[in-house]
Amino acid sequence: GPLAALRERPAAGKLLLLALAAAVLVPLVHGRWGGGVWPDALTADLSGPLGSVTDWIVSNRDSHPLFLYFFGHISNAVVLSVRGVYLVLLALGWAGVTVLAAAVAWRVAGIRLALTAAASFLACGLLGMWVPTMQTLALMVVAVLASVVLGLLLGLAAGLSDRVFRILRPVLDTMQVLPAFAYLLPVVLVFGIGVPGAVLATVVYAAPPMARLTALGLRGADGGVMEAVTSLGATGRQRLLTARLPLARKELLLGLNQTIMMALSMAVIASVIGAGGLGDRVYQALSAVDVGAALAAGIPIVLLAVVLDRTTEAAGRRIGTEPTGPALLRGWRGWGLAALVTAAVALVGRLTDGRVWPDDVTVAIAGPVNTAKDWMVDHLYTGVPVVGGTADLASHFTSGVLNPLRSGLTSLPWWSVLLVVAALAWTIGTWRTAATAVLAMAAIGVLGVWEPSMDTLSQVIAAVAVTLVLGFSIAIGAARSARLEKLLRPVLDVFQTMPQFVYLIPVVALFGVGRAPAAAAAVVYALPAVVRITTQGLRGVDPAALEGARSLGATPGQQLRQVQLPLARPSLLLAVNQAVVLVLAVVIIGGLVGSGALGYDVVFGLAQGDLATGLVAGAAIVCLGLMLDRVTQPTARRQRQES
Repeated sequence: GPLAALRERPAAGKLLLLALAAAVLVPLVHGRWGGGVWPDALTADLSGPLGSVTDWIVSNRDSHPLFLYFFGHISNAVVLSVRGVYLVLLALGWAGVTVLAAAVAWRVAGIRLALTAAASFLACGLLGMWVPTMQTLALMVVAVLASVVLGLLLGLAAGLSDRVFRILRPVLDTMQVLPAFAYLLPVVLVFGIGVPGAVLATVVYAAPPMARLTALGLRGADGGVMEAVTSLGATGRQRLLTARLPLARKELLLGLNQTIMMALSMAVIASVIGAGGLGDRVYQALSAVDVGAALAAGIPIVLLAVVLDRTTEAAGRRIGTEPTGPALLRGWRGWGLAALVTAAVALVGRLTDGRVWPDDVTVAIAGPVNTAKDWMVDHLYTGVPVVGGTADLASHFTSGVLNPLRSGLTSLPWWSVLLVVAALAWTIGTWRTAATAVLAMAAIGVLGVWEPSMDTLSQVIAAVAVTLVLGFSIAIGAARSARLEKLLRPVLDVFQTMPQFVYLIPVVALFGVGRAPAAAAAVVYALPAVVRITTQGLRGVDPAALEGARSLGATPGQQLRQVQLPLARPSLLLAVNQAVVLVLAVVIIGGLVGSGALGYDVVFGLAQGDLATGLVAGAAIVCLGLMLDRVTQPTARRQRQES
């Protein structure tokens, strides 16, 4: 009967229940508060209280005991640590730092990566970016060390205690879906503009992956090994040090890799709040739409990201393998030789006054790049046959996609948006998922930023749609062709290591400033993750199922539609979720290049010191990120049902 049919299709049952509830509640809600945009009666004006809090913090920052004896000490410790690392890097000199990077890469990953590391650091000097690179590296070293310590402590607690794990898991889940920009304002409020705020924002952003992977590694320790260690009478501390942590080494190194990459990304973004270094050069250049200067600072960021990523990734791969190379250079002897060579080169550098890269040995690329950009403006922006030019494409995308989407979302009755969110979240999750998503969306309305949030949401939807169309198309090709996948792998590797900020440079050069360039940057940033996840999902489909379809005479297209895509559904849903989270992160940063909406409010709040406006926008971004994650992430129970 109908009840049995509904049991077999739980999604239909959920939608029917929601429709019945809506039939009762919508007339009441519409009669009381009307349709259209979020009603003023349900809005809380937080700018006054937030302004008062901001004023109190600013006026008491130099006198209140909380700031003098707690936050003040933290701030001083951060400044001294960053300054200390920077002075060590300066003492090593450009030659010493280059040799040190190459030596570490050689010991961890071999001669090829050592040459890559040396070439990368030399390129930073040639581009005239040695000092900013060292500033970014100093900030990175302190932030990564603090993130790793914090992540390890949280991960140990969650790995050894079920209660802590249950409490921490939703917190870490939420923190990992929040855009980087959302972390800046609360930190600025307490620590002000400068290095301490930048480092602490970076730590808060980069610690969750270390905590999560440490907990997973400890909880996934081999039961047989743990029983054997326990039977030998080992204490809890001995079990942790001799069994659990060694068994979790791969997860710990993966956590370190993720933490380093997220710290670099955030350290660059934190230039908006005074982090200095390479990010500051990019930020200043983008503000002046100076693409050449932005690229000159952007290339060292990419090189730094590639070297750090490859080195930590290689360290993870080498765990458990037999050491290679001459016996004399294995173990501590190899590290001793690396330290000796680095010290000798640094000493020679000091004697020859080589602390900083010489100004007369640089290549100025800003001028030629800007000349090329001007040529592109003259020849590619408009007037290209058939296509019409990049500016025309951006204009058409804005007028044909972004504007109608924004108008459609802002003209929808506010309660209908909540209904759609509830339907999407409940269909792929549980009632708790739906409640979280609806409350997050309602909070946006209560904050009084419904229209800018709908503007941001329209940009996210448009960019996600383009990302999924391109990503699924490329992934299907890569899943069918081993050659295409092999060609794509190094490109995807590089794209996935680049910090979010860097993606703004080429799109500003090609499309100018506005909402379309921000969407384009978001597409390029999210595309590698979608392609990779989808390709793995399609390649992981049971070969027996494909063979069965072939034996029944199914064409390749039928195999894809009827076998591969349905069986790869969990991977496709994960790809959609990742696309949404990554696109939102860059659309928000797009506030720096004219995307407007919530991103602009955050940038405005930071630039003008109007932290009330910025904090409200930041809170709305958090709510939007939470809602988008919940409506695109199936719960574990739902995934088990499908599998």
